[in-house]
Amino acid sequence: MYIHYLEKKIRLKTNLENISSIHTGVFAKPIRKGEVVYLQSKDFDENGEIVDELYPYLIWDSRIEKHLLQKGDVLFAAKGTRNFAACYVDDKIAAVASTSFFVIRLQDNSVLPEYLAWYLNHPSIQSKLKGCAKGTSIVSISKAVLVKLEITIPTVAKQRMILDIYNLRKLEKKTKEKIEKLREKEIQQILINETI
Repeated sequence: MYIHYLEKKIRLKTNLENISSIHTGVFAKPIRKGEVVYLQSKDFDENGEIVDELYPYLIWDSRIEKHLLQKGDVLFAAKGTRNFAACYVDDKIAAVASTSFFVIRLQDNSVLPEYLAWYLNHPSIQSKLKGCAKGTSIVSISKAVLVKLEITIPTVAKQRMILDIYNLRKLEKKTKEKIEKLREKEIQQILINETI
């Protein structure tokens, strides 16, 4: 019982390299019509969510096949000023990540991919990673920094609770934005009616 407790305590914090494999995205030249989606930073919003419909811009070949994303892969945008993590969930479409990303594939089922993405996007972790970024024209966070990043791992139940709260907060913000837009439209309509 005591040993089991100690093992749990030790596993609460660990480096990212101990729970995942990390590799870079693939460099490829997009074409007009292809078979594989080529995910780039521009395809994601500030919350790490895909913004528009994705189109296949790459030809399927053996080199591309090695880099195909799997459901649960976490993409981390390491280049430029906009660093974010996104969990890849759509495995119905063949896709690869561009070289803007590190692809983090979890090897430990005690960590939810969505939790890892949330953790990497947390302001305190973002600040820590940005503090390690290097480069002059295009700053980037290196793999060496990412693999040594310490990850706090609560129980899976607690991870789910964190994600539930986070998703509810996102929904609340979106709803408030919609209400504000509708209210603005309503006020503008009232004002224009007053002038006619």
